[in-house]
Amino acid sequence: MDTPTRPSSRISGSFLTTRDGTQLYFKDWGPKNGQPIVFSHGWPLSSDAWEDQMLFLSEQGYRTIAHDRRGHGRSSQPWDGHDMDTYADDLAELTAALDLKKAVHVGHSTGGGEVTRYIGRHGTSRVAKAVLIGAVPPIMLKTDWHPNGLPREVFDGIRNGVRNDRSTFFKELTIPFYSFNRPGAKVSEGLRESFWMQGMMGGLKAEFDCIKAFSETDFRADLARFDVPTLVMHGDDDQIVPLDASAKLTAELVKGAKLKVYPGFSHGMCSVNKDVINQDLLAFIRE
Repeated sequence: MDTPTRPSSRISGSFLTTRDGTQLYFKDWGPKNGQPIVFSHGWPLSSDAWEDQMLFLSEQGYRTIAHDRRGHGRSSQPWDGHDMDTYADDLAELTAALDLKKAVHVGHSTGGGEVTRYIGRHGTSRVAKAVLIGAVPPIMLKTDWHPNGLPREVFDGIRNGVRNDRSTFFKELTIPFYSFNRPGAKVSEGLRESFWMQGMMGGLKAEFDCIKAFSETDFRADLARFDVPTLVMHGDDDQIVPLDASAKLTAELVKGAKLKVYPGFSHGMCSVNKDVINQDLLAFIRE
């Protein structure tokens, strides 16, 4: 009797079909012989959130890749698999299918968790550097070992908002996300609409499950496995992932990590302050 072979991932056009049959949409910009820069987006967004960085870096000669996380954006919406281990494995399948080598992995918010778990599970054989921006590690939830974390009630509130009326919740979330609630803030309705549109493209089940993934996952063991140059970037006015509960600890847990704190910058600084972030990303990549 023949032994059944394990399905392999495959690429068709702008989609990767993973081993479990999930279709992941991805963008692949810039020259194919350029050093790959791989982006992992935050919740509840899609790869569209990275277009400012992708265009800039592709114009500098880099190959830029970003995918829509399973259940988000244009990717398919499986019922299961909305956890950090699966997110990391999806990323590993994409990098292997595209045969990316010496890649710089950049993760924002939940995407920073994805990059961290990817390195924790799959190592750095394909990784040259890592960048964590407004990222959730080492853990968002308040615990005995992490007293500066956020109480569970905060995440229960997010769950209620998503379950009861996620359309309105996403619109309202843009205000603290981009620090548009600060005196003198220049509110961009276009940016708010883009956030809402990306969020509403995702599936309710996937986005609901992801709340547990981004808030309760303990990344300490993953961070200890980092052995590549790492830049940790965070705004000191991040109202979504507070600086003291995340980046400062992460920079201590990653050997040799460089912490760069941006005064007055929000959780959405990759969009609001894209010119500053782009230049700093480029400088780190070129180091």
